[in-house]
Amino acid sequence: QDQLVESGGDSVQTGGSLRLSCAASGNAARAYYMAWFRQTPGQEREGVAGIYTPGGARYYAASVKGRFTITHNKVDGTLVLQMNNLTPDDSAMYYCAAYTRSRTPGTYRNEWYRSSQYNIWGQGTQVTVAS
Repeated sequence: QDQLVESGGDSVQTGGSLRLSCAASGNAARAYYMAWFRQTPGQEREGVAGIYTPGGARYYAASVKGRFTITHNKVDGTLVLQMNNLTPDDSAMYYCAAYTRSRTPGTYRNEWYRSSQYNIWGQGTQVTVAS
């Protein structure tokens, strides 16, 4: 069964850190393209970080670059988002996503942040950062 299950969300103070994990199963565990998104009520889902798992190329939203790190375990397909120096603006529901279909090589770097690029989603994990 193709599935993504996030964990690690919590409430922290400004400046704190959290580590989100996404356990992948089925085809999701072999996905070439994986990403983290976040969403607050009334807002569209925002791409936070993406990774091309075979080669390790990583992509970040400007708002998190230098603070967040996305990594992927090739053995079991687990996706991790290390978040440091958190601010209240980082408060959101965080989702793990995977794309398991073929795509034109070289296009991911320009489209990783689009939610429409992914066909498998997790249920989300809540991150709350208090000021």
